[in-house]
Amino acid sequence: MKMRGTDLIPVIAAIILALLIGGMWVSQNHSSITTPTTTTSSSSSSTTSSSHSSSSSSSTSSSHSSSSSSSTSSSHSSSSSSSTSTTSSSHSSSSSSSTSSSHSSSGSSSSTTSTTTTSGSALTPVNLGTAGNFVILSKSGISTTGTTSIVGDIGVSPIASTAITGFGLVLDSSGTFATSSLVTGKVYAADYAAPTPATMTTAVGDMQTAYTDAAGRTNPTATGLGAGDISGMTLTPGLYKWSTGVTINTGVTLNCQGNANAVFIFQIAQDLTVGNGAIVTLSGGCSASNIFWQVAGQATLGTTSSFSGIILCQTQIVLNTGATLTGRALAQTQVTLDANTVTAP
Repeated sequence: MKMRGTDLIPVIAAIILALLIGGMWVSQNHSSITTPTTTTSSSSSSTTSSSHSSSSSSSTSSSHSSSSSSSTSSSHSSSSSSSTSTTSSSHSSSSSSSTSSSHSSSGSSSSTTSTTTTSGSALTPVNLGTAGNFVILSKSGISTTGTTSIVGDIGVSPIASTAITGFGLVLDSSGTFATSSLVTGKVYAADYAAPTPATMTTAVGDMQTAYTDAAGRTNPTATGLGAGDISGMTLTPGLYKWSTGVTINTGVTLNCQGNANAVFIFQIAQDLTVGNGAIVTLSGGCSASNIFWQVAGQATLGTTSSFSGIILCQTQIVLNTGATLTGRALAQTQVTLDANTVTAP
């Protein structure tokens, strides 16, 4: 059966209607399918914008709907603000704490260093070396008058034995030392038989080294104490320094406060003068072997004075009539005695 052209119109209209309905269905389905995609992208944009710059967030927002862009922009702004605030707070707190702690620690250390002084317990004794084998040691001579009593060895170098006067020396058969009725010990000189000359050279060298050691100690406990007059004072262990001479007119007490190993070092730029009858009293367990008097000028012990410690003198040591010394007289020039008692510590 043949269809007329007019019969095709309903068919064509039905087809067109069907196509229109189908297109609308496809459009609706497409819209519903892309909506989750937009939401996902928005979520992704929000996440991305938290990790990247705001320009990336702006670009992502512009490719979606205004609703999605608004959500993304809001999320980015909140996330960035929160992140920035947290980072700033953490950095500020950490930097402030670290800087404050470091500054406080450094300042404390500097303050401690600037006020440090040397106490007797911190001082080490002056090393006398082989000079410590002698109660009296001199480079240019030892002389005595009156009845002197010495306990310990004495010696001279580089001067010869002829510079030891008033002792009535008797040379030992070995030729290495001499004896004297005034000395409980031996007497040595640079011109005696070997090995005495070498021994004496070493001893004098050690004496000079000890003097330099004592003079070179730093961080004094006190400087210029009593303007050089320490008469009547009681001193505790430490390093005492004067740019002047030191005078002890009546006496001074050295108190080791129960520490038998405590050390005193006295650095005296000029003379040490001990008055007649003056007494250096040791208390609190002090040992004369740990008391060092470094004297750049002359050391003079007055008549009947009583002195304790090791005298390291760059020039002459003089003991006036009846003075007693418990310690050592180590002089880089001469030692002069007059009816004295000298005992090794």
